[in-house]
Amino acid sequence: MQQPHQRKPFTQGALDSLPFFIVIVPFGVLFGVIATEAGMNLAQVMGFSILVIAGAAQLTALQLLTEHAPTLIVIVTALAVNLRMAMYSASLAPHLGAAPLWKRAFAAYVLFDQPYALSTIEFEKRPNLSTADKLRYFFGAGVPLGLTWYVATFGGAVLGEKIPSDLGVDFAVPITFLAVVAPMLKSLAHVAAAITSIVLVLALSFMPYGTGLLVAAVAALVVGALVETWVEMQRNTE
Repeated sequence: MQQPHQRKPFTQGALDSLPFFIVIVPFGVLFGVIATEAGMNLAQVMGFSILVIAGAAQLTALQLLTEHAPTLIVIVTALAVNLRMAMYSASLAPHLGAAPLWKRAFAAYVLFDQPYALSTIEFEKRPNLSTADKLRYFFGAGVPLGLTWYVATFGGAVLGEKIPSDLGVDFAVPITFLAVVAPMLKSLAHVAAAITSIVLVLALSFMPYGTGLLVAAVAALVVGALVETWVEMQRNTE
């Protein structure tokens, strides 16, 4: 039975997500400003933001579009940036996989870094949560952030040049990603994949249209899988 002092899962998820609003708001505004300056109208900016709902992929795709990169390169690079979502999905499947299809579909849409990180920590701390309560917590952590992303993007697109494009997000966003990713580096495979991606992204920065990112993403997945296999083999031989 749930203890009286415990908050409802949705409310708890929303409260846990509050620190991330510090970055979500300026990041969304920045995307709206840059997208407008790149020539997109309001409908295009909002459609982009609502359909993709992934700041890093959106900015990457936008930069490539302004550089007149081939459409295929834009799509593949944006997918590579979001490739981690597939791993997030696989990680959450044991927790949310029993939910009805429509709820899982909505969870897939709301799946991005912050709610994933918060949910994995919460589910680890409270393994006895029901699937329904896990979904409520996940939506509590993700829905308010997603709605705020839309509003911030709209504000940036409408105000346009009235807002300076230099909002310090270049510094804040990497720090946020570090805060999200660091707690999830729990195994040698995770660390190896992270180091591989960092080294290769820097080493291959000379490649056109950000294609070095594609190589780094694939290499990191391969290295992570190989290290995980090696670790498992070592355990079996002990």
